[in-house]
Amino acid sequence: MIKVGIVGGTGYTGVELLRLLVQHPDVQLEVITSRSEAGLPVADMYPNLRGHLDLAFSQPDVNTLKQCDLVFFATPNGIAMQQVPELLEAGVKVVDLAADFRLSDPAVWEKWYGMPHACENILAEAVYGLPEINRAKVREARLVANPGCYPTAVQLGFLPLVEQGLIRGDLVADCKSGVSGAGRQTHLGSLLCEASENFKAYGVPGHRHLPEIRQGLARAAGHEIGLTFVPHLTPMIRGIHATLYAQVPDRSVDLQALYEQRYANEVFVDVMPAGSHPETRSVKGSNRCRIAIHRPQDGDTVVILSAIDNLVKGAAGQAVHNMNLMFGLDEQAGLGHVALLP
Repeated sequence: MIKVGIVGGTGYTGVELLRLLVQHPDVQLEVITSRSEAGLPVADMYPNLRGHLDLAFSQPDVNTLKQCDLVFFATPNGIAMQQVPELLEAGVKVVDLAADFRLSDPAVWEKWYGMPHACENILAEAVYGLPEINRAKVREARLVANPGCYPTAVQLGFLPLVEQGLIRGDLVADCKSGVSGAGRQTHLGSLLCEASENFKAYGVPGHRHLPEIRQGLARAAGHEIGLTFVPHLTPMIRGIHATLYAQVPDRSVDLQALYEQRYANEVFVDVMPAGSHPETRSVKGSNRCRIAIHRPQDGDTVVILSAIDNLVKGAAGQAVHNMNLMFGLDEQAGLGHVALLP
């Protein structure tokens, strides 16, 4: 059994990790930390775990965490990088669900996150944990940077086109997210009276996920890719729908076949039949990304639709997938959940 610890278990990502891990056949949960809730039984905060988990939150203690085989960080940005070096030195593997190790350039990190990077010396060894791109590297990694939710949906949607060099000009990512993407903290914009019966764009001048997406697409293409990324908040709890636009003048390419072949061996990416329109509810609670490709009016503009659950494929589920790879387990272990309907 893999002995697992979670740092920061009180947020939505933390409880989603717990929901997945308590059903994982190869995991033994050892410790779940929370400074504010230390001593409180986890099931008292999250009653869905009652009967599945008999642990209480505890104060973060690096010596306790060192007894684990792997530690997940489900913490605000800037926390993991303070503790990861000591854990790695002790032989503990780490999956960070925050952004601390996603950007390879510390100057870019500081620009977008407003703080200097605390451990530039190990930043270079962090593996970006999008398994559909870096599966082999994740298997050998001791530190994995779990991708953000928007970057997961956008990159998976654009990847086949970018990898084949089919795009001309800049890309556009028009993305919508449920309110849980803002986290469990109290925010005015997340209140029911503010978010319900409302729809808005935000972060248009620049969202923190923009450099992450650009970095991933540039690596796939071998050169920089122009991208306009506009996120929106929708009055639903969970889910991301990304409507992606690319100029692909070459009409000879069978785009449906291209996507089906690229993701043929990816169990968590579902390329839907031509003409489909994936819905967020079709992936709710699952670790699956559903994709559909369109070329409206047979023009140069290709539209890719990409739908994920922001808390699963966009966060906790992908983190468990990375753990499975790091320990040589079945990639689907603990992730076979069917999406919830209605």
